[in-house]
Amino acid sequence: MRRALLIGYGAIGRHVFANFSADSSVRITYLLEQSSRKAALARELGNSVTVVDKLTDTEGAIDCAIECAGHGAVSACVIPLLERGVNVALVSVGALAEPGLPEKLEAAAREGGAQLTLVSGAIGAIDAIAAARIGGLEEVIYTGRKPPLAWLGTPAEKTVELKTLERPTMIFEGNARDAARLYPKNANVAATVSLAGLGLDHTRVILFADPTVTKNIHHVTARGAFGELEITLAGTPLPEHPQTSSLAAYSAVRALRDFAAPIRF
Repeated sequence: MRRALLIGYGAIGRHVFANFSADSSVRITYLLEQSSRKAALARELGNSVTVVDKLTDTEGAIDCAIECAGHGAVSACVIPLLERGVNVALVSVGALAEPGLPEKLEAAAREGGAQLTLVSGAIGAIDAIAAARIGGLEEVIYTGRKPPLAWLGTPAEKTVELKTLERPTMIFEGNARDAARLYPKNANVAATVSLAGLGLDHTRVILFADPTVTKNIHHVTARGAFGELEITLAGTPLPEHPQTSSLAAYSAVRALRDFAAPIRF
C-alpha cells in the first residue's frame, strides 16, 4: 500500500480524501493544512489521518503526494517533496504560469529522482494535444464559459455586473500565461492545455461570463500537421465551489490512484 500526503483540504481535497477512505492500494496517511485549521480538522477527521501543519512532519513517512491547496503550495510544498524523492500530483497547474517555476520544479524532480504529474483537471484530450505537439502544432485555442457568479472574486468584477448579467460577455482574451495569472482559480484548464501544446505564451485563451449556461463549458480547438482536433466538455460544478468542475476532483483522485496502479492510461 502506498502512503500518501494530501496537501490542502478544500473542495477538491475533500473529494480526494473521501474517495480513499477504503482504498486498498493507496492510503492518505497525512493531511497538510494551515496551522489555524489543524486542531479543527484533527477533531473532524479523528484517527483516520494525521493532520500536520509542517511538511517536515512527514519526513520518511510518505511515498507520494497530491497538491490540492492552490498556487502558493507549489513552491512551499511541491518543490521540497520532489527534492526528497517523493512523486507528486499537481492540481494547481495554473501556478506554472509564474516565470521560472516550471524550471525549478523540473530541477527539483531531477535532484530527487522523482516525478511530477500534472493533473488533467476539467478537460480531456490532453494526451492527444501532447502527441500532436511532436508532429507540429500550429494553433491551439481554449474558450471557457462559466455562469456569471462563478467569476466572483476575479478581475471580471471590475468590468462586468456579474450578479445582473443578462447576455454572454467576454471577460478575457489573451494568452494562457496572463489567463492563469489573472484568473488562478478558474484558468487551470487553460494552463494545462497550453503546457501540453504550444506553451503558455502561444496558446490563445478566451473567457466568458455566460448567464445562459449552468455548467462550466470548456472548448478546445487545435490544428497542425497531425490534422485538427476539437473538444467540448460541459462540466458540472462542485456544489460547494462553483468555480471548480467536478471532473477536476475526479481527475485528482485518478492521479493519486495511478501512483499504485499496475496499468495506467
